[in-house]
Amino acid sequence: MILQTLGVSMRFGGLQALNRVTIDLPEGQILGLIGPNGAGKTTLFNVINGIYPPSEGRVVFLGEDIAGRRPYRLAHMGLARTHQIVQPLTDLSVMENVMVGACYGRERLGLSAARRVADETLQFVGLGARHEQMAGSLNVAQKKRLELARALAARPRLLLLDEVLAGLNQTEIASMVQTVAEIRRRGVTIIMIEHVMHAVMNVSDRILVLDYGEQIAEGTPSEVSKDPRVIEAYLGDPDLAARLTGSVR
Repeated sequence: MILQTLGVSMRFGGLQALNRVTIDLPEGQILGLIGPNGAGKTTLFNVINGIYPPSEGRVVFLGEDIAGRRPYRLAHMGLARTHQIVQPLTDLSVMENVMVGACYGRERLGLSAARRVADETLQFVGLGARHEQMAGSLNVAQKKRLELARALAARPRLLLLDEVLAGLNQTEIASMVQTVAEIRRRGVTIIMIEHVMHAVMNVSDRILVLDYGEQIAEGTPSEVSKDPRVIEAYLGDPDLAARLTGSVR
């Protein structure tokens, strides 16, 4: 297993954000992480990549207990992430943004090697022609791809994608899903938080569902989409529940 979370809990004062969440993630898979707003999905990402040490439990990455280890050390080990709210370095160019990922990632490259990696990565995500453009001038879809490129330039073994499809139109979603699938084909293991159900259900090998910090279901997309507990968790949003049950044929 490339990643395991063993009974991970997270409390903020009296709020139980996560309650004994357990993941066994084989190398080379895509795990979709879904659940209603406030379910604890991003909190779980923050625990995995070292923003918060868990209140209880262990996080094991590449056979090492990494619970509480600082994010930059995890980047050096090969764990990278994107954020739900994109965070480009707006005063740097697109190329310079991606070079940052290469310089501070798993290989800790020097500037000339980082530029080569950044150029290759920008070509891969479709931003090669914009390498000299200032990052702050990109539109939402381009900023999503820039955030992804910066994470990929860190040469991760495990990539955490936090709502990489949010704010995109249907054409952009289809293109990004193809990119995510190609990243997996290149050997990167992925966990993706997503609310675009048809996309996450069709690109993921397995789905894990959180509700109020509780792990209520895990299985193949087909299994999860038919699970009564999952359907119940989404009943507050009938449209979303309908999309969930209709996502997997």
